[in-house]
Amino acid sequence: MDGQPERASKLERARQSIEPTNQPLRIGCVKYLNARPLILGWAGHVEFDHPSALCKRLAKGELDVAFVSSFEFLRNPIYRIVNDVSISSNGPVYSVVVAHQGDISEIEEIELDPAAETSGNLLQCLLAELNLAPRLSNASTSAITGHRARLLIGDQAIRFRQQHGLEFRFWDLGEEWKKTVNLPFVYALWLVRLEVVDAKTIANRLRALRDENLANIDQVIATEKEFDHGFCVHYYREHLRFGFGEMEKQGLGEFHKRCTELQLLPSGQLEPGAWDLELPLPFV
Repeated sequence: MDGQPERASKLERARQSIEPTNQPLRIGCVKYLNARPLILGWAGHVEFDHPSALCKRLAKGELDVAFVSSFEFLRNPIYRIVNDVSISSNGPVYSVVVAHQGDISEIEEIELDPAAETSGNLLQCLLAELNLAPRLSNASTSAITGHRARLLIGDQAIRFRQQHGLEFRFWDLGEEWKKTVNLPFVYALWLVRLEVVDAKTIANRLRALRDENLANIDQVIATEKEFDHGFCVHYYREHLRFGFGEMEKQGLGEFHKRCTELQLLPSGQLEPGAWDLELPLPFV
């Protein structure tokens, strides 16, 4: 199959460049409400941070396992993926939005969230689909006007919508992706560095923790101190998906294809067709 030998050689080079370690597991997770059902109750220390910071720390070897942006794997596909776990949506996600006034086609500038990894590239894919090319800039909290909008993600997006919901319109990127490709969108995955020798055991623990928290989601919500519990029920049950099945893999494959076409990925990274489950993907 095209791309398979090159893919294997990349993984082999990565394996040869690492050394085993006996230090305690260093695990990181995004610090957003959406990840609570995946990490609450983990027995051990967890480093919480924004997606972009976690991606950098994982790549530098400062973390062994991290729940990070799905784009990180597409950009640097040397990790093993914890199978069957993700944060995805199959329609409106609520917490990944462009806040704007007027029509989306009238926007001349969109300020990006510097913490965003996957969402910024998803935005570019959706804008390209509509043949729109507003200027993308680093967030400076300028006023949102008829020609200037702002990308918001995670808890910041939730808080902004709850505080300013009647003042602005919200272009939900999960909803737009569903309209465009009719597949779920995968925002984040558990990635494991290759030198972690007990990856299967860790993956099983993470899957079991997810299952336990989802089975007791009301108890998870009861621990929430910042967001309204009624909102959390709706958010977890209506907007988010926590699996990584065949449809999610197809959605991520479509994202990879579009990022490749738009040259958002380094050349020679994850080969087209790599989400065919018969290929030796690094799942654990």
